[in-house]
Amino acid sequence: QVKDVTDLMGEGSGISLGELRVDGGPTRNNFLMQFQADMLGRPIVRSSIEEISALGSAFMAGLATGFWKSLEEISERRMIDKTFRPDMERGKVETLYAGWKKAVKRVRIH
Repeated sequence: QVKDVTDLMGEGSGISLGELRVDGGPTRNNFLMQFQADMLGRPIVRSSIEEISALGSAFMAGLATGFWKSLEEISERRMIDKTFRPDMERGKVETLYAGWKKAVKRVRIH
């Protein structure tokens, strides 16, 4: 499902996904994050802050008030817990993805 969405985003924007930055409860599952990296063929970068949305709001408020001078200054404060790199054989990825597409096709409502 994540692959479908990121593929569509890339097609629609013309911008290729370099990495996927993640946070939140499910991202603490190392198996899930490695599987996502394998399926996307892109690194998954997990934040050391589990719920980063509030921090992002604080950064934007600080930018708006002049506390931070630029997005680059904020970016320098990025805290990475772990990066998951694709490791699965591409043939296996293609087989699994073909199975996913087949399952989606079976449950689609016409």
